[in-house]
Amino acid sequence: MKLNPIHIVGGGMAGSEAAWQIAQAGIPVVLHEMRPVTGTFAHQTSDFAELVCSNSFRSDDHENNAVGLLHWEMRAAGGLIMEMGDRHQLPAGGALAVDRHAFSAAVTERLTSHPLIEIDRAEVSGLPPADWGSTIVATGPLTSASLAQAIRAATGEESLAFFDAIAPIVYADSIDMSRAWFQSRYDKGDTEEERTAYLNCPMNREQYDRFIDALLAAEKSEFKDWEKDTPYFEGCLPVEVMAERGRETLRHGPMKPVGLTNPHNPTEKPYAVVQLRRDNALGTLFNIVGFQTKMKYGAQTEVLRLIPGLEEASFARLGGIHRNTFLNSPRLLDGQLRLKSHPHIRFAGQVTGVEGYVESASMGLLAGRLAAAEALGQRLDPPPFTTAIGALVNHITGGADARTFQPMNVNFGLFPPLEDARGGRRGRKERYKAYTDRAKAEFTAWLGAAAQPGGPAAQAAQ
Repeated sequence: MKLNPIHIVGGGMAGSEAAWQIAQAGIPVVLHEMRPVTGTFAHQTSDFAELVCSNSFRSDDHENNAVGLLHWEMRAAGGLIMEMGDRHQLPAGGALAVDRHAFSAAVTERLTSHPLIEIDRAEVSGLPPADWGSTIVATGPLTSASLAQAIRAATGEESLAFFDAIAPIVYADSIDMSRAWFQSRYDKGDTEEERTAYLNCPMNREQYDRFIDALLAAEKSEFKDWEKDTPYFEGCLPVEVMAERGRETLRHGPMKPVGLTNPHNPTEKPYAVVQLRRDNALGTLFNIVGFQTKMKYGAQTEVLRLIPGLEEASFARLGGIHRNTFLNSPRLLDGQLRLKSHPHIRFAGQVTGVEGYVESASMGLLAGRLAAAEALGQRLDPPPFTTAIGALVNHITGGADARTFQPMNVNFGLFPPLEDARGGRRGRKERYKAYTDRAKAEFTAWLGAAAQPGGPAAQAAQ
């Protein structure tokens, strides 16, 4: 039986993963990615799955962390994003960080070489037509203005939006190593490389106060009138916005000094510490962890060079800020991620209201599998919401209140409660392990059911 292709609009994390899952199920794909014919202000290449903000997939602890559990589920489902992330991993303590350029290049090579995937580099400026058949829109936070307007017209909704920010990247050879040192917090990691995954720049009280004063006084990007009511996403706040909430806020956030000992001055405990993490496999680039910013470029260099060890820093990329758009998914999407008013269209990725690289990719993985099953005349329900992927899709398609819907990272608060786990801080590790044990068992069962002869997960679950 000849199968019609499934169209995917957007070649980011979600679109790339969806294309892979569908093609692996034996169904042709047309992947529409407008770059480089039409660019965006944040992307620098035409590669698929380009990482425009951090290079971290966050915690890889699949026993005690919801993000790590999501990694586990995506690996179990044969996810391309996790396979390439593992292949191009960089030391990051207990986190999974990747060489951003090698990672995206590898994803691009895998997709462009797949015999069932056709690449179309033209912009899709309107709502995908019904004669395309099954379509997944995965255009992410940088959906083109014309397509965003078409989606607004089709849904009858005003697009929700929030601001997302990008952290600066420093050339390693411009960092003063007589001041900085390598160490992960509490020496976390199984290898010496992991235990020294972060580069630390210490501050005393006087240096910290001077830095906060300069940060608060620095010239910031101004927003247009129509942007002024747009909120920030709490998980990716600009560093100066955190400082505005109180002078000590950064010391309890990305600049906390705990779990670190300065070998240059081991008897003096730092008042605050700025951490940098390797951004590429060569170790020539480091990003400043948690330092997303809306400062103007000139102000950024002046303020960031107040950090001990970065006085002569050269920057491969300065920070920035962009407006991130997403759907009111609880109101607009059904449980299969389909647009209720146009059921031939599914949405996936950040545009659905999930936040984070792996969350976005996981919704692409699920949308791809759901679309593949539908194309094969089969019924595939999403995973149980006791799993990480299931909890996310349940949240965005009905678990959240449509009146107050905001982007969400995966977290154990989205999971149904456990009956017999201990409460309180002392029981937290036991409780989290119970969540992940339950999720792994139920996700494995879901994969097995989907992988029956002829099922869309058959190849990926082998």
